[in-house]
Amino acid sequence: MSDWKAKRFWTTAQVVAAEGGYAVELDGRPLKTPAKRSLIVPTEQMAQAVAAEWQAQEGTIDPRTMPCTKTANAALDKVAIQHAEVADMLAAYGDCDLLCYRADSPQELVERQNALWDPMLDWAEEALEVRLAPRVGIMHVPQDAAVVARLTDRTHALDKFQLAAFHDLVSLSGSLVLGFAATLNARDTDTLWDLSRLDEIWQAELWGADDDAEALAAVKKASFEHAKLMFDLSSPPAP
Repeated sequence: MSDWKAKRFWTTAQVVAAEGGYAVELDGRPLKTPAKRSLIVPTEQMAQAVAAEWQAQEGTIDPRTMPCTKTANAALDKVAIQHAEVADMLAAYGDCDLLCYRADSPQELVERQNALWDPMLDWAEEALEVRLAPRVGIMHVPQDAAVVARLTDRTHALDKFQLAAFHDLVSLSGSLVLGFAATLNARDTDTLWDLSRLDEIWQAELWGADDDAEALAAVKKASFEHAKLMFDLSSPPAP
């Protein structure tokens, strides 16, 4: 197996205006995605974030240190060509949202779920104009079809860059409601992430934290925070 790795060959990564948005050039050569599409992003601030990652590379290029570039590539090479499929997949979380599936015991956990998750369902009713109904237990009980349809329409309305970020917000949290709450700044990311891990946090308080589980959760939280950043960068700043 070859151990060849790409090495830095440029001096300066620079943002330039381009048709449809902003591009990043390495010594005047425009970046391409892995599928050889022009890497053009919708906002200057997103382009600056991508350029900063390339400018920070030293010696061998390390894709693991380039999450903004990775998300931009995913938006252009994957989401753009299967937007409807990705939107449908994410919207399906609304029919089995984490916040709707409640424990029947112990009472302390039941009360904590009700106290922390009910306000988010109330928020969804006000902000998203949908009322998701909680269930007790883990067996799937479908939500009202009109509610799912409204959530599906809202998800499909996201553009390819927003949807790429939204994918991680929803899949990492297990909740379409928490994903939308992140995009609309209903709560800070720390609070939303803790809401998605309510059961795990309760178990850790009861039995003690598992180091491996906590390390994995920290990695996922960082990815959740990055997804929120990329969603924000996908829209022009307010005037």
